[in-house]
Amino acid sequence: MEATVIILCLLLSAFFSGMEIAYVSSNKIYLSVERKQTSFLSKILTKLTEKPARFITSMLVGNSIVLVIYGYYMGVVVMRWLEPAQLSVFNTVLLQIVISAFIILLTAEFIPKVFFQVYANRLIKLFALPAYFFYCLFSMASKFVIRISDFILIKIFRTSGDKQQGYFSRGELGHYITEQMNGVEEQEEVDSEIQIFQNALEFSDLKARDIMTPRTEIVGVEINDTVTELKDLFVDTGYSKMIVYKESLDNIIGYIHSFELFKKPKNVGQMMIPAEYVPGTIYIKELLGILTKKRKSLAVILDEYGGTSGIVTVEDIIEELFGEIEDEHDDEEELIEKELENGVYLFSARLDVEYVNEEYELEIPESDSYSTLGGFVVHNTKEIPKTGHRINFENFEILIEMASNKKIELIKFIPVQQK
Repeated sequence: MEATVIILCLLLSAFFSGMEIAYVSSNKIYLSVERKQTSFLSKILTKLTEKPARFITSMLVGNSIVLVIYGYYMGVVVMRWLEPAQLSVFNTVLLQIVISAFIILLTAEFIPKVFFQVYANRLIKLFALPAYFFYCLFSMASKFVIRISDFILIKIFRTSGDKQQGYFSRGELGHYITEQMNGVEEQEEVDSEIQIFQNALEFSDLKARDIMTPRTEIVGVEINDTVTELKDLFVDTGYSKMIVYKESLDNIIGYIHSFELFKKPKNVGQMMIPAEYVPGTIYIKELLGILTKKRKSLAVILDEYGGTSGIVTVEDIIEELFGEIEDEHDDEEELIEKELENGVYLFSARLDVEYVNEEYELEIPESDSYSTLGGFVVHNTKEIPKTGHRINFENFEILIEMASNKKIELIKFIPVQQK
């Protein structure tokens, strides 16, 4: 009889502790979605979690009751075990505490809490029915405990008392969206709404240098050029905005919208909009706020020496949320990434180092000083290497397959064992 009661108490304590941590660790968006389903368990889950404070209190009350019962019966059993040893009262009580606490911590606290935390979303729904039974059973006791705690919080500590959290965190939203993205098969298309949410979560962590058009790809007009030259440049490039510089691209002074040409200006400076200058480390959410406030659509990204590192337009920022926005003038650039043979890879130099590491596990060192493969090479060589140049690193050798005087185009990665 004693063994049965002890085992039952341990199981119930594990259940109460597990359900408590499962609710705290569960994804609130998942629970919100489940509550809107029409299944029987979803309806039970709705009733169970509509008042979180009462639910958690009910689990605590149930756990406290079974722990008291467990302590009483376990004490009797341990006393019987230790009776032949004829220990002192102090030693007997000490051993009772140690043995009882070790068993309860291991079997009813640590293991179930870890298990329920890992599988929180599944288990809170699976055990919703028995949890609801105890929720109803201890309803009056939990109400009484909540009233006492609210009285102490409001009257003594002068706080607002317990309030139900009616929102979910950014992390919970990200976790839920990640689950949805991972659940989509490769051949299926991700819903545009989910993709936008995913982009929005990553939006806050992006910096201007992550999305800028690099200096080597900037096309501009010199301030002293003629309007005819500017018009020809607009026609040749198909761009809607053109950079204006003085003497060199390190001294960009503004930009021009193509529609300004319809006003028949006499010179380039007459229709120029002054440039906005920001460092490459600024977050794009902050940059968007600056451009919106100052009613500008382009910013010049400066490097640490005050030179031009690149440019960012409002369109570039918006594309991070809604995906690529292409028009009839956009040329689709093909980024090469393929395995040639025996672990040898050929990559476009514009591929992100982080992406290549995730996809091909090449363990290329990452740094805030660069983001692309080309930037990685230039950062380590302190120059733009010529075609055919070889660079040795710990795990691989880099062969420059194609490069110009301004930038690296193609890179070949050769593992050390393949050299």
